[in-house]
Amino acid sequence: MDDVFEAEWDAPQVEVMEALQAWAVAFAELNQLMSSWLDLPTTDANALGQVLWADSSGDPLSPARLGQRIGMTSGSVTVLLNRLEAAGLLARSREHTDRRRVTLRPTPAARERARAFTEMSTAEIAAALQQVPAAELEHHTAFIRRMVGAASDAADRLRGQTPSEMPG
Repeated sequence: MDDVFEAEWDAPQVEVMEALQAWAVAFAELNQLMSSWLDLPTTDANALGQVLWADSSGDPLSPARLGQRIGMTSGSVTVLLNRLEAAGLLARSREHTDRRRVTLRPTPAARERARAFTEMSTAEIAAALQQVPAAELEHHTAFIRRMVGAASDAADRLRGQTPSEMPG
């Protein structure tokens, strides 16, 4: 593999990487603001946001899927869910025929606490999305998923390695 710092990058490649980085920073800032708004630790607010979003889109999360979305182990997710449940913001239920399967649902209190923030924070994002034709969004979504897949593959390859074990 070529040295990425020595490689020649095309201007569009540089621009897209900078745009993705800017989105990551802006999204992280929104998560920080939501955390402050809800008076929750950032990780808890992020998890609650994921649970709220999934529930509102009709595809509620299991603890395992939440862990995948926020990059946490099952043990850490359990501790986090215990905190959110104790705070009255989350309910775990067994809604499936397989009674071992747990579904995460936000409580009415969680919806109410998050509603004011989301009403104020999503107007600009919704307007930007609504200005883009569906076909273009599908194209961008496919690209972003390829980038996420590449980053996930790199993380999987690097996980558990020490710097001394890496080629170099």
